[in-house]
Amino acid sequence: ALPICEENDMKVSWDESVCIHAGKCVQGAPEVFKVEDGKFVIDTSASSEDKITDVVSECPSGALKIE
Repeated sequence: ALPICEENDMKVSWDESVCIHAGKCVQGAPEVFKVEDGKFVIDTSASSEDKITDVVSECPSGALKIE
């Protein structure tokens, strides 16, 4: 099961098996993409859809996708 958050009517999925942990998302939008208690959390309510879209497009592995 992939963590998907649905605030802002925006859904971002993360594929752990594809992720190379480059950290672009955490650096680009730390308020949205964060690690809490060892789990990767995506809080789409914490930023604008435009910013989240930009950060997701920077993901080098393609692990992040806007649904």
